[in-house]
Amino acid sequence: MHSEHPSWGRVLSRREALSLLGGAGVMLLTRSPGAPAQPLDCIARPQQTKGPFFVDTGLERSDIRSDPTTGNLEPGVPLSLTFIVSRLDAGTCRPISGAHVELWQCNARGVYSGVRDGASDAAARKFLRGYQRTDAGGLARFTTIYPGWYPGRTVHLHFMVRSLGSRSQPEAFTSQLYFDDALSDTILATAPYAERGRRSVRNAGDGIYRRGGSQLMLAPRPTGKELEASFNIGLQGAS
Repeated sequence: MHSEHPSWGRVLSRREALSLLGGAGVMLLTRSPGAPAQPLDCIARPQQTKGPFFVDTGLERSDIRSDPTTGNLEPGVPLSLTFIVSRLDAGTCRPISGAHVELWQCNARGVYSGVRDGASDAAARKFLRGYQRTDAGGLARFTTIYPGWYPGRTVHLHFMVRSLGSRSQPEAFTSQLYFDDALSDTILATAPYAERGRRSVRNAGDGIYRRGGSQLMLAPRPTGKELEASFNIGLQGAS
């Protein structure tokens, strides 16, 4: 994979991102003084359904590609994904440390592990699932693969952020992440994804995507033979 490939997409500039997101009514707040300088913006995102394939595996790990029972890595384009988790409160944006960030997805063949969805061989497995706790800067890093597809849905990832909210009560924020159709077309045309055939649903045809998916887009950039992306999420309310 080469960085000059026009179909990989690109990272929007701050001006472009503000213009794009501002029209959708997304809240953008600057991080408070003294907070880590890496993310410049804290963004409130829409929640979406966790779907029928969530499994609370208890697997704390950054690389979720393997199945713990076999050690085999799921094939696919490697994706390095960093979540930046913050809290929006009274006009400030502060990183949340110790938040539990769970990530799960289907493999290149459109199969989820840990559930019976027509692929019984995967029901007892736990590939492409796991969680990390955010560090002092609110960051949780994962190594996964670009997801495949399955009937009825566009290409997507699932995530859940669990933390302590107001009066130290547990809270959970659940949503999904999406990709530009052109990037998905490019990747799904390569092995091992191409064995699945042409996907049946693109972003605009996905009913869940249409409920806020444009605010949940990743913009991966190529780094060598893998993709790298980050995602800012601002939880609302006092901690």
